[in-house]
Amino acid sequence: MRAVVQRVTEASVTVATDTIGRIGPGLVVLVGVESTDTGDDVAVLSAKLSTLRIFRDDEGKMNRSVLDVAGEVLLVSQFTLLADVRKGRRPSFAAAAFPELAEPLVDELTERLRGEGLSVRTGTFGAVMKIAMINDGPVTIVIDTDRGKIT
Repeated sequence: MRAVVQRVTEASVTVATDTIGRIGPGLVVLVGVESTDTGDDVAVLSAKLSTLRIFRDDEGKMNRSVLDVAGEVLLVSQFTLLADVRKGRRPSFAAAAFPELAEPLVDELTERLRGEGLSVRTGTFGAVMKIAMINDGPVTIVIDTDRGKIT
């Protein structure tokens, strides 16, 4: 799984004209699922997201997690994170999982994060979405699970 994680002061996701998810301070997580991903990748990514220390402590150092600051998470599935642009000018999405695999893994990630005590809002799987956010810092981290290893 590949995730782009952004620390935000606020964010929302809209489908058509309906805002379906809104958070205050926390994380926006864009996640792409590869065809080789399993529940093990979900477990690794969930643990990393909930404990990643990218929020400031009292001394201004990135030393707190989203759990530590009682932040929220906006989780949005985004298969384009798996784009391969090494050849030509048109991205290949051959590595991206088909929806039959990807959607349950994204749902499992959502439930694992909630199980860790996080408030999680989501986009709509497969929908065209608009995401609005105020990136705080800016802080943007890319996490890629590779057979259970964070790279």
